[in-house]
Amino acid sequence: MNESLKRTPLYELHLKLGARMVPFGGWEMPVQYSSVIEEHRAVREAAGLFDVSHMGEFEVRGPQALDLIQLVSTNDAAKLAVGRVQYALMCYENGTVVDDILVYRLDEHRYWLVVNAGNTQKDWEWINTARERAGLHNLELIDRSAEIALLALQGPKAEEILQPLATGVVLSQLEPFSLAKNVTVAGVPTLVLSRTGYTGEDGFEIYVKAEDVAALWEALLEAGDEQGLLPCGLGARDTLRFEAKLPLYGHEISDQHNPLEAGLGFAVKLKTGVDFIGREALLKVKEQGLTRKLVGLEMIDRGIPRQGYPVAVGGEVVGEVTTGSFSPTLEKNIALAYVPVAHSEVGTEVEVIIRGRPLKARVVETPFYRSPHRR
Repeated sequence: MNESLKRTPLYELHLKLGARMVPFGGWEMPVQYSSVIEEHRAVREAAGLFDVSHMGEFEVRGPQALDLIQLVSTNDAAKLAVGRVQYALMCYENGTVVDDILVYRLDEHRYWLVVNAGNTQKDWEWINTARERAGLHNLELIDRSAEIALLALQGPKAEEILQPLATGVVLSQLEPFSLAKNVTVAGVPTLVLSRTGYTGEDGFEIYVKAEDVAALWEALLEAGDEQGLLPCGLGARDTLRFEAKLPLYGHEISDQHNPLEAGLGFAVKLKTGVDFIGREALLKVKEQGLTRKLVGLEMIDRGIPRQGYPVAVGGEVVGEVTTGSFSPTLEKNIALAYVPVAHSEVGTEVEVIIRGRPLKARVVETPFYRSPHRR
């Protein structure tokens, strides 16, 4: 393994549990412990625990904190009440995506931006450049990524497992995309606990000091053992988010894609008058109409589609798969792909070129999976 890769504070515990470690976004991370399918099904049916301490956290605080967030975020953080969380994107001037983020409003003038691990340095530089160009100096911008660790407890039994350990919060009253502060879990003081996640299931993300995360990890696994809680790696995290059509940077979104063609228009507030970076370009895209769209595909012929495989119509390549896999929940081979708008209607038949062979697939509704357990 490359010695330059970073490790989370749980690295030794992952090895102890028999995790297979892989490089991801500059980090050495567990891809699986038992099997991807077993871990995936545990999250759908019971619960899974993920180490996502590689994610980046930037704190923005001060009188101009909101001004900076409104500049770099496509969503409208002015509508974000204290104690709420918002999904958003950051865009370049041309409307393509810098990253997708979560915006946490902790207090009146205090926010967290949670960014993707592989983009942390790039995002930090981008936000600082935007701040300098706008002359926003009445605020503090702090990279807290190294001092914060993050666990994600996901699945229909997550609340049942977590509540007996938690003091300072009634989890049944914590709405999706809400946060609680001053919460202790298994004797560990948390920085923030939120009802958020990246699996398509109900669940929680627990932010703690890096030095406290090992005790919390072990306490949660022990507490959830009887309910079927499993430690889960990046493999299951990817198949879970993919079934729920949650985008992954470098796949569904990138500096080659804009949020509107990715189906993320709900997080792009073009009518509010908030002049975020990329707004003018996205207004033009909306006015002129999309040329391509992200769609779901289900294979008709036998074959597993993978990222980068061409999508063809009548022998002519028209698009490309962004993510593809066997779906452990649906037990079908499925994919997300960009195709021209003319071929994006549900029911349209296309071909995915797999190892040089055109195999039939059809456009289907997305998300592929909607949890019956989501609140």
